[in-house]
Amino acid sequence: MLWALVAWPVVCGLYLWFTRPGRWPSVHLQVHGLAGATPTPTPTPTPTPKRRSRFLRWPSAPLCLWGLGLAAGLLALARPQAVLLLPSRLDTVMLAIDTSGSMRATDVLPSRLEAAQAAVRTFIEEQPIQVKVGIVTLSGTAAVAQAPTTQRDDLFRSIENLPLQRGSALGSGIVVALANLLPGSGIDPEKVIMEADGPPKPDSGHALVAPGQASNQVKLTPGANKSMAIVLITDGQSNMGPDVLKMAQLAADHGVRVYTVGVGTPEGVVLRAQGMSMRVRLDETVLKKVAEITEANYYRASDAQQLLEVYRQLGTTIRLEKHQLTEVTAVLLSLAMALVLLGSAISFRRHARVL
Repeated sequence: MLWALVAWPVVCGLYLWFTRPGRWPSVHLQVHGLAGATPTPTPTPTPTPKRRSRFLRWPSAPLCLWGLGLAAGLLALARPQAVLLLPSRLDTVMLAIDTSGSMRATDVLPSRLEAAQAAVRTFIEEQPIQVKVGIVTLSGTAAVAQAPTTQRDDLFRSIENLPLQRGSALGSGIVVALANLLPGSGIDPEKVIMEADGPPKPDSGHALVAPGQASNQVKLTPGANKSMAIVLITDGQSNMGPDVLKMAQLAADHGVRVYTVGVGTPEGVVLRAQGMSMRVRLDETVLKKVAEITEANYYRASDAQQLLEVYRQLGTTIRLEKHQLTEVTAVLLSLAMALVLLGSAISFRRHARVL
C-alpha cells in the first residue's frame, strides 16, 4: 500500500497545472456613470492587520497543509507500526519478602530487612489505587502474610513486624506467590514444597499442579501475562525448599514475570549468633537467572536510599511495557485530518471559501 504515495506528487502536479497563470481567461468589468465619467470610489480606512505567524501569512500555507495531510492519509493505508512505551494492564502484584536470618545483616543500614520494609511501603504507596498488592514471607518455608488487596492499611500492618526465621526457600516464595496470583491454575504449593525434600515419585512430572489439572495447562510465552507480576526481595541465598530456577520456569510457563531485588552487598558482613559466625553475601547470580527466565529485570540495592530508588523505578517498569510493537494507523489518520482541517480553516478565513 506504500505505492499509494505515488498519488501525492500526481495530485500536486495536477493542481499546479490547472491553476497555472493564463489557464483560465480573466473577465474585466467596468462600470460607467451616466455622463460617461467613472465615479471616484470613496476611500475606506485600512484596518490594522492582526499579528499572525509568518507561516499563516504565507499564501501557499493551505496548499502545503493539504499536501501534508494527503501524504499522512496515504501513508496510513499501509497500516504502519511503531515501537512505543505503553501502559500495561497491571491488576495484581505479589511481593515475596525474604525473612531469613541473613536479612539481619547491616551492610544495608539499619538492616537488610528494615531497609526492605521501608522501600516496600514506598512501593505500595506509589501503586495506582486499583492495583491489588499481596505479601508473601519466606524463610524455611513460605506463607501468605496478606492476600492481594487494595486496602493499603492492611498491607502496611502486614509488613510492620516480620519475624526472622532460619532457612531461605526462594522457590517456595515464588510458587506460593504464583498460586495466589492464579488461584484457578491448579498449582498446589503445599505438594510442591513437600515433594521438594523427598525422593521423586513416578508421577513427579505432574507435581507442580493439583491432580487432574496438569495436562490441561497451556504454556504461555514468558512475560505474556501483563496483568500480574511477582517481586522477589531477598539477598539471593536459597538453601531450602524447591529449586528456585524450576519455580521461575513454572512462573514463566504461566506468563508471569518475577522481578528480583537484591538487598545487600557482594562482600557481605559477618553475622554472629549462638556462638557461631558466618559471612552472608548477596548472591546475584541466581536472582539474575530468575529474572532472565521470566523476562523480567534484576535490581541491586546496596544501601537504603538506593533501595528506595530501585522500588520507584520498579513501579514504573511494572506499569509500563517497553518496546511494544503497536499499529499507529489511527495516529496518522488523525494527523491527516487535523492538517486538512487547519488548511481549510486558513483558506476560509482568507477567501470565505475552502478552495
